Amino acid sequence: MAELDLSKKVADRYLKREVLGEGTYGVVYKAIDTETGQTVAIKKIRLGKQKEGVNFTALREIKLLKELKSPHIIELIDAFPHKGNLHLVFEFMETDLEAVIRDRNIFLSPGDIKSFLQMTLKGLAFCHKKWVLHRDMKPNNLLIGSNGQLKLADFGLARIFGSPDRRFTHQVFARWYRAPELLFGTKQYGSGVDVWAAACIFAELLLRRPFLQGSSDIDQLGKIFAALGTPSPSQWPDMVYLPDYVEYQYVPAPPLRSLFPVASDDALDLLSKMFTYDPKVRISAQQALEHRYFTSAPLPTDPDKLPRPAPKREPKASDFDSHEGPTVLSPPRKSRRVMPGRDGFEGNSLQRDKVEDNVGNSRQSAGDNTGKNDPAPMSLDFSVFGLKPPNRPTINSADRSHLKRKLDLEFQQPE
Repeated sequence: MAELDLSKKVADRYLKREVLGEGTYGVVYKAIDTETGQTVAIKKIRLGKQKEGVNFTALREIKLLKELKSPHIIELIDAFPHKGNLHLVFEFMETDLEAVIRDRNIFLSPGDIKSFLQMTLKGLAFCHKKWVLHRDMKPNNLLIGSNGQLKLADFGLARIFGSPDRRFTHQVFARWYRAPELLFGTKQYGSGVDVWAAACIFAELLLRRPFLQGSSDIDQLGKIFAALGTPSPSQWPDMVYLPDYVEYQYVPAPPLRSLFPVASDDALDLLSKMFTYDPKVRISAQQALEHRYFTSAPLPTDPDKLPRPAPKREPKASDFDSHEGPTVLSPPRKSRRVMPGRDGFEGNSLQRDKVEDNVGNSRQSAGDNTGKNDPAPMSLDFSVFGLKPPNRPTINSADRSHLKRKLDLEFQQPE
């Protein structure tokens, strides 16, 4: 009874506001800490039926975040049970990197891109120094605070690594950010999988759209090889021994300059090292931070000067006409304009392909400019903002129940 009273007392401390997001395991709320006046984010995780026990993913996230204290990793403030749910209290972050990339009213200079990537790699390097793999790197898991600081979040799939015989599931990361060794079914891997995902995010910052958008694991590998060339045994000797290896027709690697025409030479050099096929040779997060890209002009933008999306406007009563019935309100991004291209800036590699909406956004076809000036034909650009971009693949789309079972089994194994 005393424990229940304590739980209720802690829960009453936080005054919930609006819902920030909802996923497979629970809901995230914006809330106010009534004791300190601090704005926080509360992640409410469903624990399920009593016989199912505690959610191992949540326990792992709590355990790791208690140990990972860094300016570039989200801070876990508190954790408490209440009404059959587990509540994780995090510092509140205003937005995420995906919102920045998608907001075409934002211009990203080379210094801005450099700053976002640098903070991402600093967070990864700290995790890897502590022998932690993130395993779910993607733009909407990189949160941005009011001071412009970018922090790694969502450690539900993170794991301790380093044991030479330790085997993991390969069904991690959203497919567009999955390294080729994972797509070939490897069960033994290290920090290189996080670096590959960071390279995909780097490319996405340069292009302002996802770089490699495969619809299946086989298609994802095809997209990778079309963009970066089919790896040869000399490039990646262990490739042919991977569990799900299949031979692809050889395609020579096109110059990276053709895919990223306005990126600097240093940016392309770093990108190529992060996109190295052989994970044993792939650059580490710490080595990437020491690359000359970050010390050459222009220097990374100060975080507090980085652009961020405008705050969402709350609907007002005047937005509705009571005589004509409810009005459908367009999201703010539909009224935004595309920033005109400026030569010499990495952040303005924006395409103006026309896209038609045929059947409720489920079918989309490129218009007159298809394939003519697009530097990355494996991706679609949604520059017509009345259209909704396709849903990003998530871990949950790849055999959700199988993955949960695997994670639970792995958690129960001795470290």
